[in-house]
Amino acid sequence: MRPRRLRETAKRALRIPAILRRRAPVALAERGGWRRLFLETSRYVSAGICLSSPAARRYCVGHGLEIGGAAHNPFDLESINVDVTDSLETVFKREELALCGSAMPVDLVAPGDDLPVPDESQDFVVSSHVLEHFPNPAKALLEWDRVVKPGGTIFMIVPHRDRTWEAGLPRTTLEHLVRDYDADSRGPRGEPMGHNHVWVTQDIVELIEWMKKRFGLHWEILEVQDTDDKVGNGFAVAIRKLAPR
Repeated sequence: MRPRRLRETAKRALRIPAILRRRAPVALAERGGWRRLFLETSRYVSAGICLSSPAARRYCVGHGLEIGGAAHNPFDLESINVDVTDSLETVFKREELALCGSAMPVDLVAPGDDLPVPDESQDFVVSSHVLEHFPNPAKALLEWDRVVKPGGTIFMIVPHRDRTWEAGLPRTTLEHLVRDYDADSRGPRGEPMGHNHVWVTQDIVELIEWMKKRFGLHWEILEVQDTDDKVGNGFAVAIRKLAPR
């Protein structure tokens, strides 16, 4: 099973210097060391060693789905990898191959916002640098809510505008996201890498609060990290589904 292989990768992370352990992304962020962080993480990614996310391990317990998993960014959870394609010819899989020499196997080929799994069948849904690719993020989050059991978790890491190449671009507003949902937006695709939206942390918190009111979602925000504890160029949000809507 793939999770066992990921555990072996995680064990190798013990050899990472202290600068990249013990919530290192947060420490580097506080010192403005983003360029150094990127260089250091790239070095270890190329060696097949990646940082884990303590928060993801804390909240994503049991068996679940990872949306758009990548070999250079593993979570080491009991999950199956869902992707819209299992082709190795996409820009994302080519990036994986360049960084790691291999790509994470796709266990279930399906759109991340239209999952062929039963209602309330998963303990968690986890994703990293994925939500911004959906033309209709609210629809994706509703689908993740559908498949998660009461008491389960949606955990997502999202790129932070000011800590990526998107710095300086206009943020996607809540009004824009509401229009996307009401129009059942399915495109057009954004820039060549497929980013359709640009956010900072508070934007997703606002989206979550709007969705709770609009759709009667019984969600509790468990934790918000303005700097995610995995690589550090994004922010993280953990949501618990308390009950069906």
